[in-house]
Amino acid sequence: METASLNVIKRSGVIEPFSREKVMTGVRKACQGRPVTEGDLAVLAQTVEEAVRQTGAAQVDTNEIGLAILGPLRALDEVAYLRFASVYQAFDSLEDFESAIEQLRADHVAASTSTES
Repeated sequence: METASLNVIKRSGVIEPFSREKVMTGVRKACQGRPVTEGDLAVLAQTVEEAVRQTGAAQVDTNEIGLAILGPLRALDEVAYLRFASVYQAFDSLEDFESAIEQLRADHVAASTSTES
């Protein structure tokens, strides 16, 4: 099975081929010390690639890839998600962290309420 070429437009304007390995490398640091395996990272990278390819675009910018990482990473490990989001979304205050944590808590409450119904 042949797949269409997918290129990434970096912030500098340089265009390079999409790389699952670069996705894994980008997320690996956020996952340090967490119960996340290399296999988990490989699945996350594949999920991100599939999501980006489903847009149908031949070129995507790094921001779109970062956004595509957030959901699967949150599902994988919330602490790693907060670490990645804090860098990716440039958290610059305690309020930014508090807001992200409150959103996670609200989602947990909503999920537990919907499973109880």
